[in-house]
Amino acid sequence: MTKIALVTGGGSGIGRTAALALASIGFTVVIAGRRPEPLDRVAGEIAAQGGTALAVPCDIAQEPQVAALFETIAKTYGRLDLLFNNAGLFSPPGMLEEVTVENWKAVVDVNLNGAFWCTQHAFRIMKDQTPRGGRIINNGSISAHAPRPNSAAYTATKHAMTGLTKAASLDGRKYDIAVGQIDIGNAETEMTGRMRKGVPQANGSIEPEALMDLKHVADAMIYMANLPLEANVQFMTVMATKMPFVGRG
Repeated sequence: MTKIALVTGGGSGIGRTAALALASIGFTVVIAGRRPEPLDRVAGEIAAQGGTALAVPCDIAQEPQVAALFETIAKTYGRLDLLFNNAGLFSPPGMLEEVTVENWKAVVDVNLNGAFWCTQHAFRIMKDQTPRGGRIINNGSISAHAPRPNSAAYTATKHAMTGLTKAASLDGRKYDIAVGQIDIGNAETEMTGRMRKGVPQANGSIEPEALMDLKHVADAMIYMANLPLEANVQFMTVMATKMPFVGRG
């Protein structure tokens, strides 16, 4: 039986790498994101490698669009074996007291509400399918543990993701749904490349930071995805060894 995976934010960065990796081990991959062009490109890459993918434009901040995405999955494949809750929105850097209502709500709507809508709809499919159950992997980020300066909205949502992971893991037990979280630190993407030149540190300085290849994220996520449902990685941190996280900088 072919396994079905859904990757949100699958058009670029970590999502693209995860989608390609899942396809390489035999998953049929549904790739969701707001922009159709990148989704189609990734689906084309997967097809060129002999895999199967379906690109579905979806803004996960909009619950009706999430409902339509999961209805498409149910009608097309009849099941869902893996959800990678990867889509995320960075807040513009700014002092906490200057965060606008609009920016706060935009980040919360994608990073927390969107992840919840996807988790909820995945539960509804996974608990009733045969064989029953499935796996959900949440992208937590190092910001689920420690903030960067001037990142109140993003940090708050990523701390909340940890709570969602724990609650979903507990509530999923009775349905054979395993829920875990991967916390990623300084994987090199278009959005993180600036870290090599220097980013703000807690002491107010601007310092370059170490980055790691996205392949290591994919390898870690594939390990989690390949486990039988009787086993779960509850939390995993994969990070650039020399990034400023462990210790005092």
